Amino acid sequence: MVEGRVCLSKEVRNELELLKRKRLHRIKSETVCGPSGVTNMMSRSGGDCLRAPASCGVRLQGNAESFSRSNVASCEKDVFSKRKVDKFYTSDLEWTEKIPECPVYCPTKEEFEDPLVYLQKIAPEASKYGICKIISPLSATVPAGAVLMKEKAGFKFTTRVQPLRLAEWDTDDRVTFFMSGRNYTFRDFEKMANKVFSRRYYSAGCLPATYMEKEFWHEIACGKMDSVEYACDVEGSAFSSSPSDLLGTSKWNLKKLSRLPKSTLRLLETAIPGVTDPMLYIGMLFSIFAWHVEDHYLYSINYHHCGASKTWYGVPGHSALRFEKVVKEHVYTNDVLSVDGEDGAFDVLLGKTTLFPPNILLEHDVPVYKAVQNPGEFVITFPRAYHAGFSHGFNCGEAVNFAIGDWFPLGAVACLRYAHLNRVPLLPHEELLCKEAMLLNSSLELEDLDYSPADLASHHSIKAYFVKLIRFLHRARWSIMKSRACTSVSPNYHRTVVCTLCKRDCYIAFVNCSCYSHPVCLRHDIKSLDFPCGSHHCLFLRDDVREMEAAAKKFEQDNAISKAVERQAENGDDMYSYPLSNKFQNDVEDGYFPYCEINVDLKPEIATMTSATGQTVEYGHNSLSHNTGNFRPELTDALSSFAASTLCSFVEQVGSSAKNVQGLANLGNTNDKRFCEEVPENTYESSVLCLSREDRPG
Repeated sequence: MVEGRVCLSKEVRNELELLKRKRLHRIKSETVCGPSGVTNMMSRSGGDCLRAPASCGVRLQGNAESFSRSNVASCEKDVFSKRKVDKFYTSDLEWTEKIPECPVYCPTKEEFEDPLVYLQKIAPEASKYGICKIISPLSATVPAGAVLMKEKAGFKFTTRVQPLRLAEWDTDDRVTFFMSGRNYTFRDFEKMANKVFSRRYYSAGCLPATYMEKEFWHEIACGKMDSVEYACDVEGSAFSSSPSDLLGTSKWNLKKLSRLPKSTLRLLETAIPGVTDPMLYIGMLFSIFAWHVEDHYLYSINYHHCGASKTWYGVPGHSALRFEKVVKEHVYTNDVLSVDGEDGAFDVLLGKTTLFPPNILLEHDVPVYKAVQNPGEFVITFPRAYHAGFSHGFNCGEAVNFAIGDWFPLGAVACLRYAHLNRVPLLPHEELLCKEAMLLNSSLELEDLDYSPADLASHHSIKAYFVKLIRFLHRARWSIMKSRACTSVSPNYHRTVVCTLCKRDCYIAFVNCSCYSHPVCLRHDIKSLDFPCGSHHCLFLRDDVREMEAAAKKFEQDNAISKAVERQAENGDDMYSYPLSNKFQNDVEDGYFPYCEINVDLKPEIATMTSATGQTVEYGHNSLSHNTGNFRPELTDALSSFAASTLCSFVEQVGSSAKNVQGLANLGNTNDKRFCEEVPENTYESSVLCLSREDRPG
């Protein structure tokens, strides 16, 4: 067998030829498509979890070290063939020495006690770089190999095949990843990967990181290896369950991270693999994780269990839009972009198959930092920080997402961008915000609570965004009742549902139709909705909405919170109101003011809304009720018909990864709204200060 190549079966070769004859690469799919019309794998590192799942196209059989192209004759550009891409200048690799290192932290065992407490401590400095490295003072006493081969009997995984080349990123030439069609045990993959490494370098040992970095970019541009394999998004953990393993029993065991007291994701009632539960990433020489940002702009933490080093590149969150602008103008051609404006590159980057050398970022003044991760080290990526990298040889890592209170401002930005792109969210942002706020409201009643400055900053972030959300929903509810858009009100016994129009998540309130299969958020003109089942609209409202409004009103008694909310209103912040028009900001409705009571009496033709000052405004209406006793039991079965829309059901297996979520509509409904040129440089500070004017759609 030729070094670095794999023989394809006759059936696979025929299938590739058939695909190319049909010119499937010219068909515009609802999902991001790679060359020859093969749809990207949807996953954490190999595709986009927010798009509808689709077939990976071709499952390649054989000894998958690489691919033979000799029998895949076509007039079209080949999936694996390298070609010169002028926009990526790689002849001179001296730029690799100009990328500065990210911060490295060496906590003591005492500082290492609680990961989220420690990360809050270093965040003001580390977040400015996008990524940082933490060297663990504890070592695992049970190796990852022993965990995966002995503690987890029968553990196997399937790899993805990654073409080792740069792409033009136009209609005819993009990169996609393929399923290898072969299952490995941990030991079998290690043997294969080490064999590839030793054939190339005549050595089984590690080589200097600076040397391997130049080798990687030279290989990507003009080398002889066609492809590599990468086992990404493998469900499971390599932390030992042995009580004698110091690292495994610590809070830095990634299986425990999402349930720690400061973790916002502890409030999720259903686990999400890769988000709340860690996933494994098992690589080989030059396996790639492409440029991407974490779902919902979450934090991520990656632990290197064993094997060769990884090189990471990170762009700080405050430069995310500058990063996307460079990608849009200097990497992608216009025919690749499915939407205009600033969301164009963001949309394609969500496919997680875009790789380009970071020197193009340096040339356009986008800051980039580097980390070389070794066994026993953690790498943290901060919210909205784009990152990419590659492996120096066989290795095994593990990663999981997390969020703390200062994440909510950026989480709100991510939700707004998903709404612009009509994408289904992965997390119930509104639900998490409300639960954190109500827990915080309860804790305020306790005395002598000793909060650190980082805790207070997180609390400020939660309070300000909770008040903004409650204010919007209260105003929207008033408007809906005034306009007689709904004919009944019932309690919402569901956790979170997804709006069928804009895909935003609804926790507090939503409107549904007669057949209860079209839940819609309050960000739409309800009276204009034309459901096939008729014009009857019912408002579903949480029975604890009054308690939430009371909590928001109490939060506003803090001058810092009230001023923050005022600044948001002055700057036209529509983080929670999009895609509703600006009528709530521009129209002063008779009798309305924040937190006025909305009491709807059961009268045949009259619904009364009584303000907190005793003023009563009456509107002709059919029976409306704010009384939870008005809930009709016979609706239970009908309501369950759209329960599949709830975010808690998203974690079911879809396609190749449990993180895949099926979208409910094609891309669309995208306004060319301005996003911030920069999030505040210090992500930590963004939880103390409201997002600047540039951080909001204009």
